[in-house]
Amino acid sequence: MSQANTRPKPFLLPDYCKGCGRCVHVCVQGCISFTQEINPLTGMVPVTLDLAKCTGCGLCIEACPEPYGLKAMEAGESFELQDPATLFGARRSTAPEPVDIPGRVIPMPSSEPLVIKGTYAAALGALMAGCRHVFGYPITPSTEGAELMAKLLPKMDGFYLQAVSEVATVYHMYGCGGAGLPSLTFTSSPGLSLMLEGISYMIAAELPGVFIDIMRGGPGLGNIGPDQGDVKLACRGLGHGNTHAITLMPSTPQEMLDLTYLAFELSFKYRNPVMVMADGYLGQMTGKVKLPDHMVEPGLPAWGVYGDLNHRGNLNSSVFLDEATMETRNLKLFDKYEQMKSEARAECFQAEDAEILLVACNTPSRASKGAAQKLREQGARVGLFRPITIWPFPIEQLLPLLPRLKQIVVVEASKNQIEDELRLALSHAGITDPPPITHVQRYGGILPKENEVVAHVQNLLGRA
Repeated sequence: MSQANTRPKPFLLPDYCKGCGRCVHVCVQGCISFTQEINPLTGMVPVTLDLAKCTGCGLCIEACPEPYGLKAMEAGESFELQDPATLFGARRSTAPEPVDIPGRVIPMPSSEPLVIKGTYAAALGALMAGCRHVFGYPITPSTEGAELMAKLLPKMDGFYLQAVSEVATVYHMYGCGGAGLPSLTFTSSPGLSLMLEGISYMIAAELPGVFIDIMRGGPGLGNIGPDQGDVKLACRGLGHGNTHAITLMPSTPQEMLDLTYLAFELSFKYRNPVMVMADGYLGQMTGKVKLPDHMVEPGLPAWGVYGDLNHRGNLNSSVFLDEATMETRNLKLFDKYEQMKSEARAECFQAEDAEILLVACNTPSRASKGAAQKLREQGARVGLFRPITIWPFPIEQLLPLLPRLKQIVVVEASKNQIEDELRLALSHAGITDPPPITHVQRYGGILPKENEVVAHVQNLLGRA
């Protein structure tokens, strides 16, 4: 038998092949070629071997930069991947198993209320919640919140970074959340659109972070007027994949503070981004704000990739290339989304005996409350249902009010975006014959006004 027939021929382990092509170029017999078939475990395109003309010269094995890529196999020999712990022994580390380091509640002295705008109130809420890392890119009408953080954080051993773009911003937050630290950004509608891919990655990797979106008129660049056109993004479009995040809808500067504070608690409770959505008026509106009686010094979760010895074994990842593993991750996220539904919140105003129920969030809810009061004075039984979370929609709080209702009126500064969340929640709750639903809507940076809501309800009553 000739020497060429006795020399071992190469064997390819596709999971280690990156398709670099070095073996292709050194093989004089043309036994190795590129393919177009992606390996689902690695996302790479490994080469393919046709060894009919192979002489066993070994040049391809020498050229392969991966130690387990191309192997020399004797006739009848097989190769099995081995656990590195078997090959090299267990990882040697003196580091203890990481544990949660609890945060600390610091009492605050009593103070007089502040009169500040909504973005400032949200910034103070973040500081009270222990946020010391803020990343962002200026965009009207949210910039003042970032500016205040840039002034205050250096005095509080904190850090503000103006990123090169909104895309960069969300990945700074990915890294900060991955370390187990609270982080925040202020943005507005076009900026949120640019962040969606990164938010999807944060959800997949189960990382916390708070996004304050001061919504403005669109689509496109639009204008800086108040709007509610980002609801569909927050509820149904947080990047690719099956993504959801608790979405809070404040209506006053006080709630800008309180709900931002709450957002950090929820973000770490569920290891998931949390959205705080306000219209442009609310971001710029001045109001009385009472500070909480305490602030938080955050701890460090056991899962954080903090960079110290105790946490060196941790890993946060959104990469699950095997389909079965990716499905398992999705199922885990779905279970978490179900748990999030317990956080649904709403506020009712004169809704217990209402026959006509106004549904509104943010600044339009204040106009709707004024309309309900005026209509009550005229003898109409009108109430207000204000979702504080738009996702999850507070359907359980709404259901007891339905039997008495003759009409639901959704008041919003968008085209059916809040109404669609209401209708979808009713459908999922098995309500196949809800009360008639109409709406008062404005678009492009204009909010519905109190007199428009009153006129709409009066028209409904006149037709009854």
